Amino acid sequence: MLQIRKSEDRGAANFGWLDSKHSFSFGHYHDPAHVGFGPLLVINEDKVAPGQGFGTHGHRDMEIISYVLSGALEHKDSMGNGSVLHYGDVQRMSAGTGVRHSEYNHSPREGVHFLQIWIEPSERGIAPGYEEKHFPPESKAGGLRLIASPDGRDGSVTVHQDAFIYASLLDGGAGVEHALGAGRQAYVHVIRGTLTVNGTALKGGDAAKIRGEDKVVLAGAEQVEVLLFDLP
Repeated sequence: MLQIRKSEDRGAANFGWLDSKHSFSFGHYHDPAHVGFGPLLVINEDKVAPGQGFGTHGHRDMEIISYVLSGALEHKDSMGNGSVLHYGDVQRMSAGTGVRHSEYNHSPREGVHFLQIWIEPSERGIAPGYEEKHFPPESKAGGLRLIASPDGRDGSVTVHQDAFIYASLLDGGAGVEHALGAGRQAYVHVIRGTLTVNGTALKGGDAAKIRGEDKVVLAGAEQVEVLLFDLP
């Protein structure tokens, strides 16, 4: 079964300094048909104005992943971490027993564009943790690059959940396939470009929920950047 989530149907919030699209219920936006997908609870596409950002705030028992699309995202947290992330950088913060952090646009002139992804951990009350890795475009071109996994395999960041996230850059009609194990489901989020997912056409901002299938087929891609979530 394949269920499409159209880009224009996502929740929206615009505060001037922040323009955000919510794939799932978040904040003041609630849609009972889109309250997470398995342990995947949040995909927010955030655009933050120059010099603006999210002030210090707290989280608990959540795996929070930032995937930077353009600009410079500055991060600071109560664990003592501080960094500036750019395109190709993936950050994982395990909130665990509790962590406070801030996220700002590091640039006074240019916007920052990123995806914020929340995954519910398989275990509560773990120690907070932090990790970041860089995945250059060539590592994602023409295939599925593992960027997050439960065991950190292949240089991916480690998440405390039986979830795997793959990133891909595809063009010129190129495509890839991903096999799904028994009892697994998939969520495909198209960041940009156009392609078909198991035969259904999608564009940037669209997504597909896939259940009861043995594989995910991405085909006919034109200037595509896409994330594929393999979930329990």
